Amino acid sequence: MMRASEDQTIHIFFACDDNFVKFTHVSVVSMIENAAKNRQYHIHVLHTDIAEQTQEALLKLQNENFTISFDHVGAYLDSVKGQMPLRDYYSKTTYYRLFIAEMYPTLQKAIYIDSDTVITGDISALYDEDVSDFALGACHEQVMVQTDIYGRYVEECLGIDRHQYFNAGVLLINCRYFREAGVLGEFMRLLGVYHFAVTQDEDYLNVICQGRVKFLPQRWNTEVYGEILDAPEDICVRHYIMVSKPWHYSDCRMGEVFWHYAAKTEVYGDILEILRNYTDEERARDAESCERLAQLAAAEIARPDNYLARIRAQEDAGKSPDRLRVLHRIAELERLGRFDEDVEEDPPSRTIEPGEVDYLGERWSSRLQCRLAFAAARRFVYRLMRENKMIVKEIRGAEHLASLSTGAIMTCNHFNAHDSFAAQLAFESGNFGTKRKFYRIIKEGNYTSFPGFYGYLMRHCRTLPLSSNPKTMREFIRATDMLLKEGNIILIYPEQSMWWNYRKPKPLKEGGFTLPPKTVCPSCRALSPCRTVIL
Repeated sequence: MMRASEDQTIHIFFACDDNFVKFTHVSVVSMIENAAKNRQYHIHVLHTDIAEQTQEALLKLQNENFTISFDHVGAYLDSVKGQMPLRDYYSKTTYYRLFIAEMYPTLQKAIYIDSDTVITGDISALYDEDVSDFALGACHEQVMVQTDIYGRYVEECLGIDRHQYFNAGVLLINCRYFREAGVLGEFMRLLGVYHFAVTQDEDYLNVICQGRVKFLPQRWNTEVYGEILDAPEDICVRHYIMVSKPWHYSDCRMGEVFWHYAAKTEVYGDILEILRNYTDEERARDAESCERLAQLAAAEIARPDNYLARIRAQEDAGKSPDRLRVLHRIAELERLGRFDEDVEEDPPSRTIEPGEVDYLGERWSSRLQCRLAFAAARRFVYRLMRENKMIVKEIRGAEHLASLSTGAIMTCNHFNAHDSFAAQLAFESGNFGTKRKFYRIIKEGNYTSFPGFYGYLMRHCRTLPLSSNPKTMREFIRATDMLLKEGNIILIYPEQSMWWNYRKPKPLKEGGFTLPPKTVCPSCRALSPCRTVIL
C-alpha cells in the first residue's frame, strides 16, 4: 500500500521517560484500535532515556496506517540550553511539547497528547478541527472550573478567567502559528521572569496563548476529576489526571476502560505489578500531595508579588522613570554578563571597623541578642507558614547534611527575601542538635544600614558581614576559617544582591567557595575535605 505524502500524514506526539512509557503503550494501543483506517499517522515519542528494549515493544504496534518513532531530543535541548534559564530541562518531559513546532519546521499542525490517556475516539477527527486562526485547540481545565481554590488561582495570579483556562494534556497545535508568533521564545523568556509552581508548563502555555485558543468539545479531554459531564459513549479521550491513576488504584473511575486496552499490550503484566505493589503509604502521600498543591495555590494567591501583581507592577513601572531605569539597567548588566553588580542605589552605608563585629559570638551580650533574634525570627517564619505566605513543600537530601563530618559552605540563588529562612529550615532538618550552627555571610550595608525588623535579624542571627575595611576582612577570614574547622555550616549567596523582578538563576561566583579548601582539620592539621552544599 502506498504511503501518504508527508503533508497528509497526521503527526501525533507523546513525551515521556523510561518509567512512564508503558502507559504510553496503552494509550497508543487504544488510539490505533479506534482511528480511521483510511488515514496515515506518525506517532512520535519524544524522550532522552528510553531503553531500546522498551522501544521495541511499542514499535511492534506499527502497521500500514501507523508509523512509530522514538525521537531523542537531546541534541535539540543542547542547541537551546543557553537560552533556557532552568537547569533540569532534560527531566521536564512535559516541556517538550513547547519544542515541537521548532523541532519539526515543516509541520503545519500536530497533536500532542499525555501518556496517561485512553483514546476511544477517532484521533483523525481531532486533527481535522480547524485551528488555522488560533494558536492551538484544547479543552477546558476542569480542575480550575470545578474547584474554587484553583479557579481563584488562575484568576488572581494569572489574570485568566477560570472558564478560559485549558488543560495542556491534549493539544491540537498550530505549528505554523507557534513559529511565526515566537511561542517558544516567549516561553523561555517567561521561564526567567517567573516560576509557575502550581501547574507549571500548563500555566506558561495559558499565559502565552491567552485569547488565541479554540476550545474544543470536552469529550476530547475528559478528565477523571470531579463531576464528569460527558456520557461514557461520547467520550473520545479519557485523561487520568493528578492522582487518578488506574495503575495505582483498583477502584479508579473509568479504570475498566484503561485495563481493557492494557490487557492488549505486552506490558500488561508490568502494569499489574505496579498496581499490586502500590502501598497504602504511597496512597497516603498522594492525598498529601493534593493537599499541598491546594496550599501552594493558596500561597500564590496570597503572595504580594505573584505573576499578575508583577505584570501590574511592570505596567506601573512604565509610568515610573525610576523603575524603568532599573529594568534597563538589569537588561544591560545581563547582556554584559555583570551579574554581581547592584541595579539600585542602596541607602548610604558606613564601613564596619575592626573589632566592631563579634563574629564568633564571644561576648555574652552578643549571645543574648542572638537568642532573642532567633526567637523573633522563628515566630515570624511560623506565622508566614501558617498564613501560606511561605510553603516548604519538601526538604530532600537532609541525610547528606547529617552525614557531614566537616564544616561546609551552603549556597542558594537569591530569588526571595525569605530564602535564607528556607536554608535555615533545611539545615535544621539535618538534626545536628547543638553540635554545629548555621551562619550567613551578608554584605556590609545589610549589617550597618538595613532598617526595621529585617535589619535587626541581619545584625543578630549569626551573620558574618563582609567589610570594605581590609583589617575587618582579616577578622572575617579568621572567623570563617575557625567556624568551618568547628564543623559549622555557612550560607553564602553567589551574587551581590537580588535584582528587582528578576527570577533567573545567576551564575555562581567563586567568593566563599575558596574558603573550604583552605580549612585545616583541627585534629590532624591536614587539609580537611570540607564540602559545598548547593540548595
